Amino acid sequence: VRGPARGSSEPPTEFVFDLDAQAPVDPLNDDVSAASVGYCVDDLCRGCDHPCGWFGGLVAAQLVAEDGAGDRLRQRIGGVDLLDLADRLGTPLFVYDEEHLRQRCREAREVFGDGGAIYASKAFLCRSMARLAHEEGLRIDVATGGELDVVLAAQVPAEHLVLHGNNKSTAELMRALDVGVGRIVVDSSDEMDRIEALVAAGATRPKVLLRINPGIEVHTHEHVQTGNLDSKFGFPVPTGQADEAVARARASTSMELVGLHLHIGSQVFSVDNFVDGLAAVAQFVVECDLDELIVGGGLGVAYVGGETAPTITEWGTAILE
Repeated sequence: VRGPARGSSEPPTEFVFDLDAQAPVDPLNDDVSAASVGYCVDDLCRGCDHPCGWFGGLVAAQLVAEDGAGDRLRQRIGGVDLLDLADRLGTPLFVYDEEHLRQRCREAREVFGDGGAIYASKAFLCRSMARLAHEEGLRIDVATGGELDVVLAAQVPAEHLVLHGNNKSTAELMRALDVGVGRIVVDSSDEMDRIEALVAAGATRPKVLLRINPGIEVHTHEHVQTGNLDSKFGFPVPTGQADEAVARARASTSMELVGLHLHIGSQVFSVDNFVDGLAAVAQFVVECDLDELIVGGGLGVAYVGGETAPTITEWGTAILE
């Protein structure tokens, strides 16, 4: 992704690099796969209003000794030498291993079944990534109008999308209703107000899930805890606000309540925390007797030495049990 000039209001432009062609290609006009390598140029880090921090989930690089170079180490991802890529393309450079990504998607699908796993596009999103997740049988979670447009541009059907987020604008909700997203996760009473107003004005009645808050603490940084009572996310179960939200949604003619959603936090390394979150809302979920329950993500990634994280299979199996 190449950022605009300093002070420009233009969005970044997406470019990819086709390893077979050995030359930059235009994703709008050329058919490229997610095997391509996404890259950005220096402008992105010299004042662009669209910083690159949203590039999440970088694949761990493999360190290999360079032949004939003594103790010098080279990093490779998917068998591709990163220094060679940096020499060819410049830096900063973001590299993803398509096969690794597909394996992760397949592991999630194997646990939860077709359509049962949802890729959170905030982890990393471009058209190639959206197509990859869709091809591997995952639905896609989008939290902004921009994310929605990128995924639609990748030709992913709108009904396979879940619109999430606790600060959706009226325009974003209108766009989601216009294109027919599969589910909207409602995060507040204000959002219910906006949906009802849009439907009253002629928009299509959506299928919604209510985000509930279990009111528990988890072992992660306090700034990424989302399931405690002080959190700004969702309708708390312990306070009775979740009951009120369910009653309102059931009675509304402007939305079809099909399920519940919860999310306890990010960078959570303990499977027990996820199980505790489910236990805290189990009775409420059973009493609501709805068809769908999204348990959220937040499974930790071991970025530094000494950290260990459960596999998707270990996490998913514990959730299902």
